[in-house]
Amino acid sequence: MGAKFVVNMSGLKSTMDQLSTNAQAAARPAAQAAAQVLYNAVVRNVERLGSKTGNLRKSIYQVYSKDQSSATRATYHVGWNHKVAPHGFNVEFGHFIRYKYYVDKKGNIRPMVRPEMQGKPRPKRDGRGKHRAAFDRYYVPLPGGPRKIPGKFFLRGALDAVPAAQLAAKNELIHWIKFGRSGYKAAA
Repeated sequence: MGAKFVVNMSGLKSTMDQLSTNAQAAARPAAQAAAQVLYNAVVRNVERLGSKTGNLRKSIYQVYSKDQSSATRATYHVGWNHKVAPHGFNVEFGHFIRYKYYVDKKGNIRPMVRPEMQGKPRPKRDGRGKHRAAFDRYYVPLPGGPRKIPGKFFLRGALDAVPAAQLAAKNELIHWIKFGRSGYKAAA
């Protein structure tokens, strides 16, 4: 002997459909919330370094990547603009100082040219590192050889903020799943 139960699941199906729709809509806001936490961490790290021109601070960005995103996945990039702050790579990863430098009349720091090379064109970079010998013949080397300047991890140092970024994304996702777009605007 058994019992027959009839359960109308249409309400559950529509609820599940709504949750799925909200979860898909939440992908971009959740990713942006995480990106914002990482962006703020990078900015704090750059500000701790001190500033001469402020170009590195101005070059920090976060941007949505349409190419690497889909309906269920949103990708943001956080980094620095290499055109605004070309020295960012040297700050992040460190560099060598190989030559003597001076400050010109405009206040720019320039490598000293050997007296016998005055008036000759500057050697070109070849992209494969073979230009080093030509540069060594053209510029005045540092006494005692190259000096290593260690990197200051303003970008990689922001990786410490990943757990906080994940939490921000999780909280944003939960909010969107519960309330959807309309609840988000009302809560903001």
